[in-house]
Amino acid sequence: MLLEELRRQVLDANLELGRRGLVLYTFGNASGIWRDQGLVVIKPSGVPYEELTPEHMVVTDLNGTVVEGDLRPSSDLPTHLVLYRNFPSIGGVTHTHSEYATAWAQARQPIPCLGTTHADYFYGPVPVTEVMSDSEIATEYEKNTGDVIVRAFASLDYKTMPAVLVANHGPFTWGPDASAAAHHAVVLEAVAKMASFSFGIDPSVQPVSRALLDKHYLRKHGANAYYGQVRK
Repeated sequence: MLLEELRRQVLDANLELGRRGLVLYTFGNASGIWRDQGLVVIKPSGVPYEELTPEHMVVTDLNGTVVEGDLRPSSDLPTHLVLYRNFPSIGGVTHTHSEYATAWAQARQPIPCLGTTHADYFYGPVPVTEVMSDSEIATEYEKNTGDVIVRAFASLDYKTMPAVLVANHGPFTWGPDASAAAHHAVVLEAVAKMASFSFGIDPSVQPVSRALLDKHYLRKHGANAYYGQVRK
């Protein structure tokens, strides 16, 4: 991978969040990592999406030190860095304030798996973090946001659950690269919206059975997956 290619990938992931209506103004961000070189590329802080170019993307090391770029990186960079350090197989991270997923985060409720759309992507309920303490908020807030996410995955597999809701804040998603992370952000918003509608129709709606969850998740992601085409 060339750094310029990663810049373009991260730019497109950020633009995808805008194309899909997941961000307003300068809300949200996407990043990607070049693990061999220990470099992270992320959206600059406070720059409108319609103005972004590959050259605007900020390159940092895993300590958050800017190594390329004239702009300040997203203020959420420390959160991304914690995720990259603790989830070693991910290659991209997104954060949005998309309406429905954020509503679930503000309600401090996990999104239950009510149907097969959810099961195709998330292997169970999308978790919500614990509420951050006053001291966590007052000191190293963004890093501590990453830490609270990692704690939420103490007994969960980040590879089968590529999303989380930070209590009172909003969703973060990840994947093998920045494009996949953005894709998961789009699907997360869709299933959050559908879950909201489902509870509006029937407040006693129940999650899918384990058999249906396994069938839909594993046919796409399991060892014997058969969904889609074989790549040669």
